[in-house]
Order: sequence, then structure tokens, then C-alpha cells
Amino acid sequence: MIGIDIEDISRFQDKPEEFYNRLFTDEEIKYCKSNKNPAPHFAARFCAKEAVFKALSACDINIPSYKSIEILKKESGAVYVNLPQNINKTIHISISHEKDKAIAIAFVEK
Repeated sequence: MIGIDIEDISRFQDKPEEFYNRLFTDEEIKYCKSNKNPAPHFAARFCAKEAVFKALSACDINIPSYKSIEILKKESGAVYVNLPQNINKTIHISISHEKDKAIAIAFVEK
């Protein structure tokens, strides 16, 4: 199954900490805030979470919250998905951001 999402980066600009804490894990927040402009990174990770959520929903798999889907980065720069242990699926993901938009696509293997 496939999921895709696109977001305006401005939605993730200068939000209160509660906003980020509700959607992102500590590791995701740490990574995004390590960048000069965190908003594109938050937006891209949110797109990735939404794309994964959509793809898993199409497989009849329920995700309890956005924080249950963690988008992490390998040393190589590639992103990957960390899911709760009870969800045994392989997910391929790609994210990108440019100017005022962020986008992500997720593919869940059957």
C-alpha cells in the first residue's frame, strides 16, 4: 500500500513546544531543532508520518498517535520509519522539502 502527503512548511514555523511535543518524538525534535531552520524538517517528518499512517490504514492497521510513528535519519542521510514492535511491516519512505512545501511518500510491503 502507498501513502502520500504534502504540507505547507509555514504550518510548522514558530509553534509552541506543546505543538511539537504532541506530534514528534524527542529524537525527532532534537534532529529538527539542530537545523538552522527547523520548520522544513518538522513539516517533512509530519508528511512522512501522515503518509505512513495512510499506507498502514489501507492495510487495516491502526496507529494510536503520530508519536507512534518515528521518522529517523541514518548516518548516510536516508530516512527510515521506526514503528511500535507490534507492527511487523517493512516500510519504504522518501521525504523532501523545497521553498514552502514538504512532501513524503510511503510504501508498505505486504
